[in-house]
Amino acid sequence: MNDTVERPDDASKYTLSFGEDGTASIQADCNRGKGSWTSESKSQLQFGDIASTRALCPPGSISENYLDEFQCVRSYVMEYGHLFLSTMADG
Repeated sequence: MNDTVERPDDASKYTLSFGEDGTASIQADCNRGKGSWTSESKSQLQFGDIASTRALCPPGSISENYLDEFQCVRSYVMEYGHLFLSTMADG
């Protein structure tokens, strides 16, 4: 709720891929995750439980926070070729 933005040192280590079958594959620095996603309407998005590795990444990594926030995602916006995920109020 404080509008804090965390930015990774290397954005290429943080990716999200959507499968047409409703699966999501996540790279979060030195960790990987997999789960499900649904979208009932335009701009609406929710993720199911995300199973992930929990390796200890180097200092400065936002891996743990990145993976934890997927449970709070409720919508998205595409701007300038980038995907922005919005979380519910307490996310």
